[in-house]
Amino acid sequence: MNGKLLIFSAPSGSGKTTIVKRLLGQIPELEFSISACSRPKREGEVNGRDYHFLSVDEFKKRIENDEFVEWEEVYPGSFYGTLKSEVERIWQKGHHVVFDVDVKGGLNIKRLYGQRALAIFVMPPSIEELQKRLELRGTETPETLAKRVGKAREEMGYTKDYDLVIVNDNLDKAVAETMETVQRFIQQP
Repeated sequence: MNGKLLIFSAPSGSGKTTIVKRLLGQIPELEFSISACSRPKREGEVNGRDYHFLSVDEFKKRIENDEFVEWEEVYPGSFYGTLKSEVERIWQKGHHVVFDVDVKGGLNIKRLYGQRALAIFVMPPSIEELQKRLELRGTETPETLAKRVGKAREEMGYTKDYDLVIVNDNLDKAVAETMETVQRFIQQP
């Protein structure tokens, strides 16, 4: 079986992670690629399960050693990326790789793997709804909320470069549409 890649990108608070978790729970041949990041762990996060948490220096050293499929300095001093070893680990198991990545990282993966990759952008129904969802999380300061909303506006400008845009105004409908598209894609030779 030729391994494929499923790329999910979206502004923070769009419901992307929920959609990805549902897919992973229903399609056994999918496996999540654990991203590396240089940010501190949040409460409840586990190294190697949620992210590979690296120091800024360690992250930069791995960039120099060409150990990433893609990486991005998302905010100053805040690096995120996908280790090549993650893709290989998943493909060696005969599974397809699922990415939950920043827009620019997702487009870099798509460019690198071409037709083996399906890029899906999860869109919030509106910026206002996105802001409400972020506020309800209770994890944002006014400054970080403003930064995330500004970043969301920028990221939504890249939807034209994605293979599919899913508007998450109804979670069950968004999951069903995503599921159908993903199953069709992974069954293609």
